Amino acid sequence: MRLEGKVAIVTGSSTGLGRAIAVLFAQEGARVVVNADRNVAGGQETVAMIRDAGGEAIFVQASVASSQDTKRLVQSAVEAFGRVDILVNNAGIEIRGGVLTLTEEDWDTMLGVDLKGIYLCSREAIPEMIKVGGGSVINVASVLSFDVIPERAAYCAAKAGAIHLSKSIALDCAQYNVRCNALAPGAFHTPLLEQSMIDSGDYEGTMEFLKAKSVFGRMGENEELARAALFLASDDSSFVTGSVLNCDGGWFLG
Repeated sequence: MRLEGKVAIVTGSSTGLGRAIAVLFAQEGARVVVNADRNVAGGQETVAMIRDAGGEAIFVQASVASSQDTKRLVQSAVEAFGRVDILVNNAGIEIRGGVLTLTEEDWDTMLGVDLKGIYLCSREAIPEMIKVGGGSVINVASVLSFDVIPERAAYCAAKAGAIHLSKSIALDCAQYNVRCNALAPGAFHTPLLEQSMIDSGDYEGTMEFLKAKSVFGRMGENEELARAALFLASDDSSFVTGSVLNCDGGWFLG
């Protein structure tokens, strides 16, 4: 098992991509801290899935946009499992709107979760990684870190920022043997994307558009992204830092 003896925090792991990552990490031997802010039932379900399969996990309700919550999240991991080796900054939200329609509150909320959350969680977790000789930070960005679609001003800004924040963490923390990489998924049929397709007003058309963005003509399976995250979390990627791993089905090839 590639993560035997490791402790991983996976934010936003009550459903979707985060859940798939948490479950796979547990299967690979990690003890996992499952996190969500609002979807408590989903987070507890993720823990139950891990435990039912023989793994170890706890659930911590916390907002990644809160400095007090992120401190408690990491402290809970240390209290439960004694250390932190891996942080997956996966928590994210999406609020539709361009600069002419987004409210200031919407902008602050989006950036607070999708970008500031990476900073706050990393600030708390990396010192614990240093104590055990190093670790791996994985920031879930997006193909929209590089591309844009209509009415996603704050989302695209946050995800673009996540790339350079990842590189900055990688540069600053290499001296401590802490690696940091970004993972850029394309279209995966998660609850977040499901709601986005509903909100588009053209569910079927949006789905076909997203399928067509992959050279495989389909959306990704959550487990496919989880396996990419596993590579970045494990010693298989021991000489990889400051990189962006696109898991997008060839989004930019067409």
